[in-house]
Amino acid sequence: MTIEILYPEVANLYGDLMNMEYLRRSCPEIELVNTALGEEPRFLREPVDLVYMGSVTEEGLTLAAESLMPRRDEIAARVDAGQRFLVTGNALDLFGLDITADNGWSLRGLALFPTHARYTMMSRYNALYVGKYGDIDIVGFKSQFGHSYADGDVTPLFDTLRGCGLNEGVMGEGLRRENFMATYVTGPLLILNPPFAKELLADMGVSEPSLAFEDAAMDLYRQRVAQFSDPGTGIVYH
Repeated sequence: MTIEILYPEVANLYGDLMNMEYLRRSCPEIELVNTALGEEPRFLREPVDLVYMGSVTEEGLTLAAESLMPRRDEIAARVDAGQRFLVTGNALDLFGLDITADNGWSLRGLALFPTHARYTMMSRYNALYVGKYGDIDIVGFKSQFGHSYADGDVTPLFDTLRGCGLNEGVMGEGLRRENFMATYVTGPLLILNPPFAKELLADMGVSEPSLAFEDAAMDLYRQRVAQFSDPGTGIVYH
């Protein structure tokens, strides 16, 4: 079983790379392979069970776009064929139409989704998040310079209970297209949400998945769900 990590030399913020390390520790037969900037993604030439990309610097977004854009049509075809992706943090923005910032910086995206990311570089949005993935509670953090706005309908990944979705005017959080899942929620997402991690392993074909340190992870998860869901706990922080 193979997980491909895209561009870990730049997509490595907020501890998000530990999402994949956690899956590997939970399922030792998983092989993690890294694809560097400029390299052809492995999933375009051979089977890969999951492609992962985490939060990235703004300069890294530009470098990642330069690496991915020449392969945009191939990537879209693989997504429509069911290739499984998990994208966290601002890496989500690469797969929309474009990113523009109030300092004049802009970037064209891969256009897998009809979304526009708008950044305000001197005003970072930091918040807790509570949502649902089916009947699974999702908790985590957001730390981003902006939000995404859709031209028309998009399928969200999570349903928001507390916090904001793709932007502060919608409740749907993240994006989904076939098996492509993207969310602004960091944390790292899978370590903070062990039921979601188990669901992902099951989707990847792991029978009766179990997690590393599962009892401790579940105990802390239940505490976070209760704390983040408490109306007395503030959502936005600075």
